[in-house]
Amino acid sequence: MSSRNSIHTGTPPAVPSVHGTNPFTTPLRQSRAPSIDERSGSGRPCSYFPTAAVNGSHQPRRRKFKSSRLVPGEYDEKPWALVKHPKLKWERAIFYGSIGIGFAIGALLCYRAYAGVTNHEYCLILEDEFQSINKDIWSYEIQRGGFGSGTFEWTTDDPKNSYTDAEGLHIVPTLTTETTDITKEQLIDNYILNLTTDGTCTTKGIDNCSIRSNKTAGTIVNPVRSARLTTKGKKTITYGKVEVIAKMPQGDWLWPAIWMMPENDAYGEWPRSGELDIAESRGNHGDNYTSGGRDSIISALHWGPLPEADAFYKTSGQHQIRRTDYSAKFHTFGVEWSEDYLFTYIDSRLLQVFFIKFSKYGSMWDRGGFGKALVNNSALYNPWAQTNRANTPFDQPFYLILNVAVGGTNGFFQDGVGNKPWGNQSPTAPKEFWDSADRWLSTWGEGDKRGLTVKSVKMWKQGAC
Repeated sequence: MSSRNSIHTGTPPAVPSVHGTNPFTTPLRQSRAPSIDERSGSGRPCSYFPTAAVNGSHQPRRRKFKSSRLVPGEYDEKPWALVKHPKLKWERAIFYGSIGIGFAIGALLCYRAYAGVTNHEYCLILEDEFQSINKDIWSYEIQRGGFGSGTFEWTTDDPKNSYTDAEGLHIVPTLTTETTDITKEQLIDNYILNLTTDGTCTTKGIDNCSIRSNKTAGTIVNPVRSARLTTKGKKTITYGKVEVIAKMPQGDWLWPAIWMMPENDAYGEWPRSGELDIAESRGNHGDNYTSGGRDSIISALHWGPLPEADAFYKTSGQHQIRRTDYSAKFHTFGVEWSEDYLFTYIDSRLLQVFFIKFSKYGSMWDRGGFGKALVNNSALYNPWAQTNRANTPFDQPFYLILNVAVGGTNGFFQDGVGNKPWGNQSPTAPKEFWDSADRWLSTWGEGDKRGLTVKSVKMWKQGAC
């Protein structure tokens, strides 16, 4: 109480000395934190520090902490940093040397990978952005026989099934009863469709060019019409590149395809002379067709001595995308083909759907293992033996095809998948398909959504122009 009064009046209090000295005239040689009692004001050491009035209150005056344990000038700062360990320079050399070697090896691997990529010289022989359907490039295949796949469409040159606009070429399937004068009753009974008589059929064979509907037999006129455009006889390549920028259609049981076939069946009928599928898809929604709907692109080579021995499963690939599908926007579908290799890709060469190196086997006959196979208890005949080339039959000119098929009985649409309404072995499959129109027609959408839209096509041959 008396000390507070003396401070208030400006008179220094009488403070006992420590070791016989006055703390106000002699520096403290040891500092310590005050105890709880001292901080509360009940202990003596609080009087060691003078106080000052701050905003009308009295606070202890604090001194800067100085340690007496280390005398200034007696020790150097960080003495361990002044000692150079003899191994230190070798550790640094090994560390940074290892980093340098790693960069050098990485650069070498990248260079070898880059140098190993084949970059042939190419000559552009076809470029079409579809201001119109150019008859100097494209021809129509008109028939109704299913093209060997048992598909249900009748292909036409009707402008309702193929036309161009600002987006490009559209190949759109339509109902036969909506785009012709054939009625629903005639579609299933007592109507004769004869494309040979009409002078429009582009192939041979009665079944390919004509049909008579019969309710008792279950035969019907093709319920859907579509289009199939080709460059046959006009634009072909033996080795080179093709790129098609396109958007796939949507709708159950639609089968869009961008593919190539041999200009001449040099080794015999399909599949002896080969088939090259750049991009195929199914219009079904991927959730309903789990093995790959319009969220999936399929590429393949078809080849073999007989249709029953088609070895496409050894040279095929599939690529699926998530949270969208190939009908949502345009993509580039391409193939690069040489005597040594062939691969298909989507959008760039980096996203390959499948790749084949022909020289890995002595021949496609050896690749297929056909020498050990039997069909109907008979040994198979090698149709490619005379060439002595590893890539036969893919050593001939091929032309490009753009089309949208519907359904089919060849197994592309598997039985029992996606509520498929017909059976592949059924003799009345087209009628079974048509009878379920109320289930699939609503999935097709309106206008060109149900069609293949092609923005552009480019074709290069390998070699100089």
